[in-house]
Amino acid sequence: MTQKHNMTDYDKTYKEFKFDVPEHYNFAGDMLDKWAQDPKSLAMWWIDDHGNEVKKTFAELCQESRKVCNMLASQGIKKGDVVFISLPRLIEWWVLNIACLRMGAIISPGVTQLTAKDLQFRFEASDAACIITDSAIAPKVDEIIGQCPKLKTRIIVGDKRDGWQNYQELFEKAGDQFETVKTRSDDLAILYFTSGTTGYPKMTAHTHISFPMGHQITGRFWLDLTQKDLHWNLSDTGWAKAAWSSLFGPWSMGAAIFVHHSPRFDTKKTLEILSKYPITTMCGAPTNYRMLVLEDLKAYKYPTLRHCVGAGEPLNPEVIETWKAATGITIRDGYGQTETVLLAGSFPCIEPRFGSMGKPAPGFEIEVIDEDGNVLPPNQEGDIAVKVKPNRPVGLFREYWKNPDKTASAHRGDWYITGDKAYKDKDGYLWFVGRADDVILAAGYRIGPFEVESALIEHDAVAESAVVSSPDELRGEVVKAFIVLAPGFEPSDKLAKELQDYVKKVTAPYKYPRKIEFVESLPKTMSGKIRRIELRDKEWGKK
Repeated sequence: MTQKHNMTDYDKTYKEFKFDVPEHYNFAGDMLDKWAQDPKSLAMWWIDDHGNEVKKTFAELCQESRKVCNMLASQGIKKGDVVFISLPRLIEWWVLNIACLRMGAIISPGVTQLTAKDLQFRFEASDAACIITDSAIAPKVDEIIGQCPKLKTRIIVGDKRDGWQNYQELFEKAGDQFETVKTRSDDLAILYFTSGTTGYPKMTAHTHISFPMGHQITGRFWLDLTQKDLHWNLSDTGWAKAAWSSLFGPWSMGAAIFVHHSPRFDTKKTLEILSKYPITTMCGAPTNYRMLVLEDLKAYKYPTLRHCVGAGEPLNPEVIETWKAATGITIRDGYGQTETVLLAGSFPCIEPRFGSMGKPAPGFEIEVIDEDGNVLPPNQEGDIAVKVKPNRPVGLFREYWKNPDKTASAHRGDWYITGDKAYKDKDGYLWFVGRADDVILAAGYRIGPFEVESALIEHDAVAESAVVSSPDELRGEVVKAFIVLAPGFEPSDKLAKELQDYVKKVTAPYKYPRKIEFVESLPKTMSGKIRRIELRDKEWGKK
């Protein structure tokens, strides 16, 4: 399927592109209501594993969002309040996001695997006024509700539960007239929790332009979308990647999104869907593609698919080649963070260099710098940095909320430091080298070692532990724990399995260590800090 790309001349677009930032901006009122003027303009095509299928226009979703604004207002939610949303791929997730933006409430998304302890930390840190979730998460909220006095209301989607308001009942009672709140461009709109090297997750604060407006870069230039497209993003709703490719990126361009509500990723089902539905573009984590190419790709047809992208970690060249041989489509890499929109990409109009993250995105000055903030020459490894002075680019987070020290530490002179290492070749392509810190990027998940170590240390058998990344053919990298046992315990496969199961119970299951090695001691600095880098280098075969 041929279509003229949104970017046909990279150098010209990169040189000329800039945002015109207004004093006030609201994605719901200024963007979505524009698409809603055409009553037939498709916004969403939703299916599940039980044969249910729903199509929604922009007009329908915008009207439903107004009812939800009134619904939330009836529960005491107002502009500036934090609304924590943890839902699977239900249509309500999208309606709630639109509603919160429309009324000026602050969205705080959460993955559906969070434990009671995870939820309590997030409620307390964000001062959340409302939680909206389903029956899978609600019991965990009830466990810690006594420790969360600022949580005004609990709303459950689907079922009925004591102490909870039912979403459907509130929705039916709500009026359908609501005037979009006037929000400043720099007003806080979204709070994402993102894992770091030390401590619990930090809050990444985005304004009404940084993600909602900034993802025009993502949608236009990398996803290459138009109003004619049906875009499928495989990411879960709790991650920033959903905001990238399931919300702001596609809807900035008026494209419809395709949603498959399913509890798990199924390779055969995914390929069947691509064969059956008129999906034109797809975004997935490298792990998704690595799993897909294990199937017989040529046994399926891809009649409408024209463009595929991957992000979250570098994609193996052999996977790209296998996918192209079967579909005729080159998977285009992209790079960005929870803190940013797309920073670099292998855009459709440039020559793909397999293994590279591509070139800097329009609107951003991206360089590789040294410890003193100097731009390094080609092919020299350093820190990936975004120029923030004299003009801060649209598409970059405002701050780590309530954490000025962490915010300051992410900056070096005129630059924001992403925390990733790379080098830039003589033609301007960026090549990812690795994390500058100990954060683990496993199958699209960002996992802080401290969180896993904190869970392990609660077990009686663990005296001390260090958690690092370890190479894995399918997932890219996985969590590995080096464990020093407490007196009276002996290493065994049974104990390793017990520890893995324990971590799954006390923190989100995706964080559990897939590999465990029992050791006598851990390498440490003179001041007693664990040298994770030494363990990590050993895992990756570095000297």
